[in-house]
Amino acid sequence: MGNILITGASGFIGSFLVEKGLEMGFQVYAGIRSSSSRKYLQDPRICFVEFDFSTTEKVTETLESCRNNNISFQYIIHNAGLTKARKKEDFYRVNCQNTVHFIEALIQTGMVPEKFLFVSSLAAFGPGNPDSGLPVRLADEPKPIELYGKSKLEAERYITSLENFPWLIVRPTGVYGPKEKDYFVFFQTINRGMEPYIGFKKQILTFIYVRDLVRFIFIALSAPHTRKAYFVADGREYPSEIFAQITKKVLGRKTIRFTVPLPVVKTIATVGERLAGLWGRTPTLNTDKYNVLSSTNWRCETEPLQLDFGFTAEYDLERGVTETLAWYKKEGWL
Repeated sequence: MGNILITGASGFIGSFLVEKGLEMGFQVYAGIRSSSSRKYLQDPRICFVEFDFSTTEKVTETLESCRNNNISFQYIIHNAGLTKARKKEDFYRVNCQNTVHFIEALIQTGMVPEKFLFVSSLAAFGPGNPDSGLPVRLADEPKPIELYGKSKLEAERYITSLENFPWLIVRPTGVYGPKEKDYFVFFQTINRGMEPYIGFKKQILTFIYVRDLVRFIFIALSAPHTRKAYFVADGREYPSEIFAQITKKVLGRKTIRFTVPLPVVKTIATVGERLAGLWGRTPTLNTDKYNVLSSTNWRCETEPLQLDFGFTAEYDLERGVTETLAWYKKEGWL
C-alpha cells in the first residue's frame, strides 16, 4: 500500500482513520497541530506531520519539507475541522479557510494526491423538510441551519469549483462511538437517571457508527469514483426515544423522563448567547444549537452508498451503543 495523510488525526474520527489505515497496510502520516494530544496515536508505525493551516505559505513550507524528504501522498483524508467553537468566526476560519490554504499549497507544490477525500457533514445540507418527512437528497439545494454546517458548505463549494482536482466528499450524519464526547453527555445524563427531550414533536434521527464510517471512507478511497459527494448513515431511521431506550437497556438504568418546551430552550439559548457575547464567547447552548435540537427530520439519502460501493453498515444503533458504552465503562468515563 502507499502513503496516506490523515489530517485531524488526533481527534475522535481521525484516530480511528489512523488505526484503519495501519490495519490496511498504509504508511500512515498523521497530520496534527503542534499542540495536539497524541494520546490515541501511540502506534510506533505512525509518522507525524505538524501542520499550521493558517496560511497557504505555512502549509507550503510543510509540504515542501515532505517533498524534500521524498515523501508524497497517494491519498489524503482531510478530516481536520471544528464542530464547536468559542467564537463564531472560528468555524469559517478553520473549516473553510484552512481547507482552501491546504489545497492551494497542494497545487502549488505539485503534491496533489490520487484522491483527496474531504470529511464534511450532513449539517452542510441541513435537515429534511419537516412537513413532507422526505430525506435530504444529493440533488437538493443545501440549506444549512448552523454556522458549522455553513462553514462546511463553503469549503465544499471551493473544492467542487476546482478543475482537474480529484476530490470526493463524504457527509456523515451523527457519528458516535468510543472517544466521542458530545453524545457521551447524553449517555452520562441517562446514566444519572434523567431522560430529557426538547419540544413535543417527534424527532427522527440518523446515525453512523465510527467504525462503519471509517470503513466506508477507505472503500471510497480505493474505488474509481471521484468528484462526487455522498451522505453516510447506517441506512436506518430512529425516533429520538429509541436512542434513550437502547441506552437505558444497555446501562440497566431507569430514568425520569421530562420535556422542555421549545420556547423555553430558545429563550435560554438567546439570552445565554447574548451574555456570552459580551466576553466574545459562544455558549454550548446557543441559537445554532437550538436550530439543530428543534429540527425534526434528519433523514438522508443513503442508496448511492450501496449502488456505487456495495456498502452496507455493519452496526445498527443497538450494537454500536453497546460497544461504545463498554468502552466508556472500561476507560472510567461512566
